[in-house]
Amino acid sequence: MPTSNMSLANLLTLARVLLIPFFVFFFYQAGGAPVAAVIFLIASLTDTLDGYLARRRLEVTQLGKFMDPIADKLLILSALFLLVGSGDVPAWMAIIIIGRELAITGLRAIAAVDGIVMAAEKAGKYKVVLQSISILCLLMGGPIGVQGLRLHEVGLLLLTLSMVVAVVSAWQYFIKFGQQIQWGNP
Repeated sequence: MPTSNMSLANLLTLARVLLIPFFVFFFYQAGGAPVAAVIFLIASLTDTLDGYLARRRLEVTQLGKFMDPIADKLLILSALFLLVGSGDVPAWMAIIIIGRELAITGLRAIAAVDGIVMAAEKAGKYKVVLQSISILCLLMGGPIGVQGLRLHEVGLLLLTLSMVVAVVSAWQYFIKFGQQIQWGNP
């Protein structure tokens, strides 16, 4: 059972958010792409570690269920904004991903009003993993990263795949929400 909202898992989730400004800073520095990529990787790994620790230590909290997906969104969306700005990601791809994230965040807010906490689904977790790997490839294979490794193309392919998974995941959230509030029943 949960004992405290500021468990080690929740502190790792908070650390993920606190790493974002450093990621952005190094992204814009000449020669800073490798450092930005390492910071992004560390922040992404906290997502795996915080969930593992919360379950293993029986410290799953409502705060953690709420903060974890928000931290994921902040990290991924920050990276997408930067990559669109640098020309490494087409704006339309980012718009689809961002639109999905806003829709699910809104759905979670509506659910929370009804006392429903919508924890992450498996498809949503796969989406985050695909997005994280694709962003790492794009960071290291774009104009400011390591040249000639064709990582940019791999990153775009994985980002495209993550969009498909994102749509499936969004559908799952809407179905789950509908089941919990029993669509259309007074």
